[in-house]
Amino acid sequence: MANASRRIGVVLFQLGGPDTLEAIEPFLFNLFCDPDIIDFPGARLGRRPLAKLISSTRARKVQHHYAVIGGGSPIRRFTEQQARCLQFKLAHLGLDARCFVAMRYWHPFTSEAIEQLRAAACDELVLLPLYPQYSSTTTGSSLNEWRRLFNDEIRIHTVETFYRHELYLDALAERVDEALARFSDPRRPELVFSAHSVPQAVVDRGDPYQRHIEETVALLMRRGRWPNHHRICYQSKVGASRWLQPSLHTTLRGLKSENVPEVCVVPISFVSDHVETLGEIDHEAREEAYRLGITRFEMTEGLNNSPTFIAALADLVKNAVNYVQNSQGDQAGFVGNSDSYSGLASAMSNGVA
Repeated sequence: MANASRRIGVVLFQLGGPDTLEAIEPFLFNLFCDPDIIDFPGARLGRRPLAKLISSTRARKVQHHYAVIGGGSPIRRFTEQQARCLQFKLAHLGLDARCFVAMRYWHPFTSEAIEQLRAAACDELVLLPLYPQYSSTTTGSSLNEWRRLFNDEIRIHTVETFYRHELYLDALAERVDEALARFSDPRRPELVFSAHSVPQAVVDRGDPYQRHIEETVALLMRRGRWPNHHRICYQSKVGASRWLQPSLHTTLRGLKSENVPEVCVVPISFVSDHVETLGEIDHEAREEAYRLGITRFEMTEGLNNSPTFIAALADLVKNAVNYVQNSQGDQAGFVGNSDSYSGLASAMSNGVA
């Protein structure tokens, strides 16, 4: 059982995103230099030239996505908010914790998080990738980078998936309910669960990502008890190789051919809003849906700093370190009332904190 006097370091891993339009190409270059993303015979020699080619071409294609959402990705802002809320929540629960953000392909990089972590003098660590479902291209890549850079003698706990966690599913269900409430008849829209795609070859090698996505949707539909029809699709494909199908674009065309008038898209593999949700879904897919004649299109808000989602993360950390609050309800390190966390989350969502 964890001792409340021991300082716990919690590392939140995320993909990262360019904070300016000028950062798009170097961000993509870092992404496509990742051996967990680009791997082929002779890749050690050819990976960097190929990454340069793909990133320069891809940057021109996606620049408008970032332009329409303000000129850069908000993923760092949302992830740092999640880290602050989680640290506050853990203090409320009696844990002396420090939370750090480690982005895979843009600032703050894993190396920056490690510097901050060492300065905080933590006694043990929890590695918490913010990818609910496991893939070697996301969770695996982030943890591989961590292991390349961090070899300190310290106890480490790792959370590799949390798509089955009840509070996580509750947080998703809340977002779906909020979106469905914007329709005149919440039972009418088709629920479209959109996940970030991965190469089919990755899944063929045994990666569990697709199975985890399908199980997440099944668990969520059972939890929400919505009568709506639903389907799964994938987005953000890159290159000419085969990726998981069907795509979001193909799905929208299929919905039109089936005369489905109303659509609610649920970004099922993301825990915060960024270019894939705000640009690809809420802007590009929305415009496409209206061009096709779909009369109503809504997207669920990202989990961001949802109090229920933060509670899920806190529970994951507590379980990882085997911490149990004492029966007297002592809350070491917490000063304030039970409404303080909700107030903090509200302030952050309004840009105050």
